[in-house]
Amino acid sequence: MTNAVPLARTAAPRPLSLQAVRRRDRLIVAAAALGVIGYVLLTIAHGGAGFPLDDSWIHQVFARNLAEHGQWAFVLGTPSAASTSPLWTVLLAIGDGLHLPLMLWAYALGFVALVAVGLIGARLAEQIQPDVPRVGLFSGLLLVIAWHLVWAAAAGMETILYCALSLSLIGLTWRELSTSASPGMGYAFRRGLGVGIVGGLLTLTRPEGAGLVGLCGLLLLIAHPQRWRDYLGWALGVGVAWLLVVAPDVLLNLSVNGTVLPDTSAAKQAELAPLLAKPIWQRIAEMIIPLMIGGQIMLLPPLGYMLYRLFRRVQADRRALLFWLLPGWAVATVLLYALRLPAPYQHGRYMMPVLPLLITLGAVGLAAWMAPRYRHRWLRVLSRTLFLAIILVYAAFWWIGALQYNQDVQLIDGEMVTAAHWIAANIPADTPFATHDIGAIGYFAPRPLFDLAGLVSPEVVPIILQPDALMAAMEQHGVQYMMASPPQLPARLTDPRLCPLYSTPGQPSPIHMTVYRLDWQGHGCAALSP
Repeated sequence: MTNAVPLARTAAPRPLSLQAVRRRDRLIVAAAALGVIGYVLLTIAHGGAGFPLDDSWIHQVFARNLAEHGQWAFVLGTPSAASTSPLWTVLLAIGDGLHLPLMLWAYALGFVALVAVGLIGARLAEQIQPDVPRVGLFSGLLLVIAWHLVWAAAAGMETILYCALSLSLIGLTWRELSTSASPGMGYAFRRGLGVGIVGGLLTLTRPEGAGLVGLCGLLLLIAHPQRWRDYLGWALGVGVAWLLVVAPDVLLNLSVNGTVLPDTSAAKQAELAPLLAKPIWQRIAEMIIPLMIGGQIMLLPPLGYMLYRLFRRVQADRRALLFWLLPGWAVATVLLYALRLPAPYQHGRYMMPVLPLLITLGAVGLAAWMAPRYRHRWLRVLSRTLFLAIILVYAAFWWIGALQYNQDVQLIDGEMVTAAHWIAANIPADTPFATHDIGAIGYFAPRPLFDLAGLVSPEVVPIILQPDALMAAMEQHGVQYMMASPPQLPARLTDPRLCPLYSTPGQPSPIHMTVYRLDWQGHGCAALSP
């Protein structure tokens, strides 16, 4: 046993000075800036700035149409519920409205969100283990230099914003740890309003954020069962604020597709339905493995230690159950996706919000091991050895992540963006066009689109895995052109209806986009021209 200060304590022996807080925050901000700027500059040096996902351009299309035309639509004139992240769309639209460079604005938003992840994570770490020196600084730095999170911050996607809002919601819920006496229903209601607003913004960033709002309420009820009047006021405040924030998006979805969720939810689930045939343990493993590619895997031993200590803490003080929001939401997220949307691709981008939860706990556990008050020599030696190893591995993967980010950007630019520019120059803009990757085309070559992935063409969802039905639907909709990579084609490469017009000039890859003229009348490809 050690002579550590028990985890049951909820207040720091001595709060950090304002000067120490500012120094800690400056270091976290500097590390985040180094990551985002470094990744972007490396990419510029190797071919130009861009985004590592075609989905990033989908957000840009919605944002531009909102800012310039006041329409919530992917194709102008056709309202759409395909934006999975309305809040991210609105934030991007602000940049469009101010005529800011779109990539610079997207990178800036990602940087600010990454900084928020580091700063909020640092404060959560200090609240978990307030008696360990520099625990906040250590946790915050590990968060902002984790390559997955830097990649997400420079991706032009909502992922890193979702991470920041998740930590913020947890931090606001943890305020109830310090409320021992009954504050009254009115005061509790006002505290709940703040939680509800952040929870609503989280839900508008990703729909599954509603689950974290519910988990916060459930654990708080269990932690304070005797204060049911205060809890009722708090829950009422949360519910009112949350409903007010999410109501506009819910009403939009209901008016467009008849459900409370965006079209993207049904489309993605339909496309990935065959993966549900895998055993559940395999799906869970596939969701977790991409997250372990990095220095964070070395935090697993101190993470296990912290889970044990949190379990002991709950035994001593039931209020500490709120600390289980971090591991509890991590497990719930993995299970949710494994059960409904087992999508481990693109470096596990759907699972990236799990990382801040686990890194924070693992960093706190390691910092506690390294604290001078631990007397066991073997523990001090082990913790310092692990600390040095983590620093080296984190640095190595930071660079590997930068190279991977550059490769991803160059792939999207060389395939989707290049093909979109060719389409804009060679195919009439009023001609119906089919594709599985709508982002770059929607931005650089806007036109009537038949979305083979079903995001902006919800009629595709019931037949998304039926190639013959997809071809028939395209013919019925008068589609004359299609862009697809070989795995995306709803017909064989030898199908006489497919007349290749253009292929991207890059080296062969799993994507390698080709534009086809569709010969529905059987005149022969030689007789067709763009």
